[in-house]
Amino acid sequence: MHSRFIKLALLASLTTLLSGCYERHRTTDSLCKSYPALCAELNVNDGQCRIQRTNLIWQRFDVQKNPTDAEKFKELQFTYDYQKCLEYAARIEPTELKERKTIRMNALIHSYDAIKRLNLELSTSPDPDIIYYRWSQGDQNALRQFLLLEGTPKLETPALQLALATYYTYKDKEKTLALLKHALELYKKGDKIQPEIIQSLATISHQKGLTQNAYIWATVGANFNLPVANKEKLAALYPMVDSKRETLDNSANKITNALKKGKFTADMMK
Repeated sequence: MHSRFIKLALLASLTTLLSGCYERHRTTDSLCKSYPALCAELNVNDGQCRIQRTNLIWQRFDVQKNPTDAEKFKELQFTYDYQKCLEYAARIEPTELKERKTIRMNALIHSYDAIKRLNLELSTSPDPDIIYYRWSQGDQNALRQFLLLEGTPKLETPALQLALATYYTYKDKEKTLALLKHALELYKKGDKIQPEIIQSLATISHQKGLTQNAYIWATVGANFNLPVANKEKLAALYPMVDSKRETLDNSANKITNALKKGKFTADMMK
């Protein structure tokens, strides 16, 4: 009984401590006051890039608490967003407080330095998402690292299967189709499907002369409100008798429903 009481007391103390921590940092301003380094060289107290700046500050706080590669990668992405906004904002001539343009320019320069630092810190990361990012930036060594992970559980996510498929697009279209369908198999109920997967399946099937498959994937895309050809254009692009079109529409609807439920399998296209 005494031991249980101690555990409950410790839990209560921890809860109070955590709630106190969140109370202190309920706003970005209070966070900046407690940890000035998080907000140094940013264009604080400026209406421009407020959302991007706020996201970056709180992500920097997350990195400070948990400095993993994954958290640093999120910081890198938020820094890119902030930088993109600043590149526009730095060109704006303020009607008042002319020094704001200088502050924005300094923040922009700081963002380039921050991106360089984060890229360096992540240059040896074994995280597959980060390896793919480095490959997308032109790092051929990262490409070799990424390909070595093919067939391992580390690449078993829709996004990474799509990334792998992009490598094989011009080398092996059959393999590309298989990887794209496998990417769809990895989605769970309620997940948002990357439109590039369905669009690529329709495009490559069309290029290979697999007209029925191309029609099915284009129809699935339309069911997900993707920017594909409308029914009239599909009818002109893929002429067929009504009974055949009805059969393919039914197949497309079954695949659409399966994807929404997270139950799609590649065998459904046989």
